[in-house]
Amino acid sequence: MDKNHRYRNLLQSPDEDPISSVANLFDIAMVFAVALILAMFTALSVPELLDSNTDVTIIKNAGKANMEIVMKKGVKIDRYRVSSEEIGGNGQRLGVAYRLPNGEIVYVPEKSAPEIPKD
Repeated sequence: MDKNHRYRNLLQSPDEDPISSVANLFDIAMVFAVALILAMFTALSVPELLDSNTDVTIIKNAGKANMEIVMKKGVKIDRYRVSSEEIGGNGQRLGVAYRLPNGEIVYVPEKSAPEIPKD
């Protein structure tokens, strides 16, 4: 074999794009991220958050200073954090809440909601 024949074989070999392996790694990383998110929702026992037909309310750290309420209606998710600030204004009394001996809280709505007297 002469030198020209060897170089001709090198020039005719198909060139591979060095970036193609990076694209494959990106695809694998995206599949892994989606699988991790699904596993997290399943592990937290809240698969209802993935279903757009169900409404869910979750109370985190109930009764503590850092209590948080997560409400999902359809595809919209709202988060509310408890604050120590006092608010005032006009409003209507909607009902009464009772704490039972076992610690459960029961809300009883009133039939007619009287107005709150103004200060």
